[in-house]
Order: sequence, then C-alpha cells, then structure tokens
Amino acid sequence: MSTDPWEGLLDADEQILWQGRPHDGFALHPNALVMIPFSLFFGGFSVVWMLGAAQGGGYFWTFGLLFFFVGAGMLIWAIAGDTIRRRGSYYSLSNKRAFVATNLPFQGKRLKSYRIDEETNLEFRDGDYPSVIFAKEVHRGKKSTYEVDIGFERIAEGRKVFSLMRGLQNGEAET
Repeated sequence: MSTDPWEGLLDADEQILWQGRPHDGFALHPNALVMIPFSLFFGGFSVVWMLGAAQGGGYFWTFGLLFFFVGAGMLIWAIAGDTIRRRGSYYSLSNKRAFVATNLPFQGKRLKSYRIDEETNLEFRDGDYPSVIFAKEVHRGKKSTYEVDIGFERIAEGRKVFSLMRGLQNGEAET
C-alpha cells in the first residue's frame, strides 16, 4: 500500500510545486457586514415575537425558539464562518493545476482542482496575507446567480505563489 497521498490524483507528468495553508487567524469576511445586522434583526424580532406570544399564556411562544436559534446560528457563522472555513482548507499547486482541499464540519473532505494555463485569469490581492485568485464559480440562489472567487486566500507566500502561477502560464514551470 502506497503512502503517497497524491497517488491516483496527479497525472503521470504532474508534480507538486507548492503547498500551504491560509492564515488561520480571526478575520471577518466582507459579507459579514451585511449578515451581522440581518441576523441580529432576525433573532431580535423572534425575541420580541416570543415576548408578545408569552403574554397570551401557554407554550405558543416556544415556536419562536426555532427562529431565535436560526438567527443566533446566522450570527455565529457571519462572525466565525470565514475563519472556520480557512482553518479547514489546504492548498497545493502543481505544474498543471491548483488544488483546494477542505475538511469542514457537516461537509467532510472535498478536493477541487483548477487548471492553470495561459487562459487562466490570475488576480493578486496584496495585504498582510496576500491572496491569489485564479477561478470563479457561479452559485445559484432562488432568484439569481452570483460569482464566488476561488483561490489561495490569505497565504504568507502570496507573491511567490503568484510568480509560480505566472511562470506556469508562460511555460516556465519548475519541476
């Protein structure tokens, strides 16, 4: 039995050039600026509703607990969700593809790969922990679709990885 975790996942002429993980410190995702007020309103409204329902006597007010806990869960995820997602993420770059592996609660282990070639649109986002964006995924909501950036987020070696990817695009892959 082989101990190579990449066995069966890489092409015969494919080699890993870089591996890393995102910075796992706490950081709010920009979407949290919308979700935090919404979840506070949602949970707060359920508390007001439960107080009003309790005035009538009986246990009818307990139906509001479901909405309260949904609001509390939305608040917790808005604050900590991005950090939890990053702590369960692992990144690899080969001479052909970028890999994003995740191991998240309630989702389990997942591995996605994205081809890196001259057609790939690369975006470098500078900062204390830079990000390299290399793909977009379309997600569908009930009434609309929206794009989600895919990349190596908040990595310490952002400039090095961006340079490696640019080299892959130009046919200068390290092996």
